[in-house]
Amino acid sequence: MDIDKKSEVSAEEVRGVIEGFLADRMQAKLDSLKKEDDDGRQKISEKYKLENWVADASKRVSQIQQATHPVKFVHPSIKKCTSLVSFGNPAAGELLVGTQTLKGKLTKDVAVENAAALDVYKFLTLDVGGVSILDLAVENRNVLRQALTHDEALGNRWVDEFEYFSKPRSPYKTHTLAKQIFWPVENGGYHLLAPLFPTSLVHQVWSTIREDRFSETTKDAREARKKELPYPHGYREYPNLAIQKFGGTKPQNISQLNSERYGENHLLPSLPPQWNSDPLKPPLKVESVFDGPFGRRRRVRELVKTLREFLYSVQDVNSNIRIRNKRIELMGYLVDEVLLFAAELRELDALWSLHPDCKLNIDEQCWLNPERAKTDPEFSAKYTWADWQENVCKRFASWLNAQLSKPKKPLPFDDNSARQWRGDMESELNMLRMEVAYYD
Repeated sequence: MDIDKKSEVSAEEVRGVIEGFLADRMQAKLDSLKKEDDDGRQKISEKYKLENWVADASKRVSQIQQATHPVKFVHPSIKKCTSLVSFGNPAAGELLVGTQTLKGKLTKDVAVENAAALDVYKFLTLDVGGVSILDLAVENRNVLRQALTHDEALGNRWVDEFEYFSKPRSPYKTHTLAKQIFWPVENGGYHLLAPLFPTSLVHQVWSTIREDRFSETTKDAREARKKELPYPHGYREYPNLAIQKFGGTKPQNISQLNSERYGENHLLPSLPPQWNSDPLKPPLKVESVFDGPFGRRRRVRELVKTLREFLYSVQDVNSNIRIRNKRIELMGYLVDEVLLFAAELRELDALWSLHPDCKLNIDEQCWLNPERAKTDPEFSAKYTWADWQENVCKRFASWLNAQLSKPKKPLPFDDNSARQWRGDMESELNMLRMEVAYYD
């Protein structure tokens, strides 16, 4: 028994696996024949003799190519064009999803010139003691050659041809049906790029989504939720999922993995979120938005509560830069909410402050309804000459101090802390004045 030192498998073991593979395929063909078709049976028996079938397979192996980026996904009629094996660009980093994201999970595809040659691929992937026929062709030539034939020269030629499946094809060739992108470079020139389909990456995504949607554990978890019963874990949903099909009714004409995916490529929605907000209403029947709709906003209430709790938590601590920075940070968030609120109200009708139910003070009317100044001369004079910006800032400061003193407790400041608090607030109010003036 001749055992190559690179592997524990023998030529006899390899030949046995190949003969079993061919016997199964031959039997399927024989079963499709009529009982009286003796000529057909003879032809099939001759075709599936090991040396005969391998000789034919060695000629057809050039019609398939190992690839991670096959070209036929671009257009199914492309032929004799280079597909690539690429593990992605590791310099792209982890935040950019690409073939490099797969790392050790990359599954290579088979680019197909002729789908009838896919039986050669199945032959090359036959497992013999943990190694494939292709592995043997690349790394263990002697064992495979001896398994195929006693003719050393003929065996070497066959092994060369099978090994060629795994090698990059050169020179690179493109096709008139391939897509092209002109990429500008220096001196007014261009690189002509030919984008290819990342089938290995797509297959990993497809497999993950299919497992998430249709696995037994997912079905059980979904059923438990329907019946409002406990379950050890949750499951994933993929709303608004689209499916792109390749190859029509013959996905095997594109690639092997495309056939395994039934020609499917999942497309996740790449859209900005659609916000469902309550209809925007003008601040009617209130004298100040700070005691009215602004003060009732959820985010504003949360920020005020956070700031109040922080101030009381450090009342017995000597003021320091960390405490002051935190106060300024929380104040800044509240000022952001003030500006956001004003921006939203500017989307209302230009004359909303003329509504009979509008009781808002004139300073806040000027601030929140500046468009009215274009058609109302009396309002325009107040908007132009009155000191409404300063008054808006004072109203905000008074409202905030009142909120922080709730529930009926004074702000927890000694004289020094109180001076610092006024300074911090004045600093933020200056920012508010600048922003309010910007919309003037």
